[in-house]
Amino acid sequence: MFLLLVRRLDRLRATSGRRVGPPYHRLWNPNTLSHTALARKYRPRRFADVATQKHVSETLRRATSDGRVGHAYLFSGPRGVGKTTLARILAMALNCSAREESGEPCGECETCARIWSGQTALDVIEIDAASNRGVDDARQLRERAMYAPSQEGGFKVFIVDEAHMLTREAWNALLKILEEPPPRVIFVFATTEPQKVQQTAAPVLSRCQRFDFRRIGTSDIMDRLAIVLEQEGLPAPEDALRTIARKADGGMRDALSLLDQVIALTGGEISQESVRQVLGLVDNERYVELLDMWAEGKHGEIFEFVERLLDEGYDLVEFYHGLVDSLRALLRLSLGGTPPDLDTDTLEAFRAGLASFSPADLTRMLALASDVESSGSLRRSPNPQVMLEMLLLRISYVDRTVKLEELLAGLGGTPPPEVVPRRPSSGGVLADDSSSGPSIDTQEVAPRMTEEAQ
Repeated sequence: MFLLLVRRLDRLRATSGRRVGPPYHRLWNPNTLSHTALARKYRPRRFADVATQKHVSETLRRATSDGRVGHAYLFSGPRGVGKTTLARILAMALNCSAREESGEPCGECETCARIWSGQTALDVIEIDAASNRGVDDARQLRERAMYAPSQEGGFKVFIVDEAHMLTREAWNALLKILEEPPPRVIFVFATTEPQKVQQTAAPVLSRCQRFDFRRIGTSDIMDRLAIVLEQEGLPAPEDALRTIARKADGGMRDALSLLDQVIALTGGEISQESVRQVLGLVDNERYVELLDMWAEGKHGEIFEFVERLLDEGYDLVEFYHGLVDSLRALLRLSLGGTPPDLDTDTLEAFRAGLASFSPADLTRMLALASDVESSGSLRRSPNPQVMLEMLLLRISYVDRTVKLEELLAGLGGTPPPEVVPRRPSSGGVLADDSSSGPSIDTQEVAPRMTEEAQ
């Protein structure tokens, strides 16, 4: 309707003889507004393309190839790690008209294309349990499962997402069909909270093959982001990709969504600064400044420091997360390690700050900062500014460890002599070492001890 109106306005404009700007249909082009999210555009089409979850993808691929596919699966794990994707790939492999001998789907036939894109397919039904969670919904699903697949030799696959949202009555309605499933019917339940499924559907779990999905490693996410950017023809520095991968917290979908935001902001000119701007991350210079304040005992400046954070538009919860990461990096540096996620300037500044803090100090500071109660209080507090100020002050007043030599030197004393441990002889008895102190004649001591006892 809108396009018809635009064309009509163009015709009226042409017949009036007046030229006022370009035609309306050139000003509004629906094709320029269409954009496929990177998470959908680069969704894996084969078992081998799924990152990190090889223990799941290889098992399903071999089961498909050998004809040993189970009738019910439970996929559990964090969000964005490939649960629904692998469920779709399994459905593609079972219904593909040109499936490879290895069990991989072709990914090109009409059936694969429809399933991969999430379009309606007769034999692959995706259900959102968050909005279809009742017993009536479960009964409808059970009735649909009784019909044979429309494709000869194919399978009917039910993918139930957010399965932990199903009620106990809904699970009970599905129990019978899971005990005696119809031929060529498969159920895949995906959940991010398997403990809730155990509470409401314990009998069902014993009838499912369970696969626990893992968080995707930072390096795997970085590799995937690099491949996507290469396909898109966009350059990006490695530190920017690492920042996105760490922020995604093990979720590939979240990483690709964040990359979409960065590209939209920068127009393809991706840099570490633009990534930190999109993610709302605090500059490392702020943590170096805070470290100097702690080292110099400038407790009163903490209030002004937090005020500046708010004036500059930083989110205090994000600052808190960065604080924990910075203290962890400092502790790792003090113990001889090298944090991989710090730039050269920040690394040198942190090394310089270690002169004022021992590993024991940093351990206590990190314990205060990473306390679960403090983290939860900061998020839930109606005044997070006060909570953060109190946390920073508690860390500022933490007891410092003082070496004994430094303490004695400050008191004008002399450090204690170095104690040299006595080495055992070959027979396991401590050898006599004249350098460790005066020797004692046991033959003289024994009679003296006997006389004193009497």
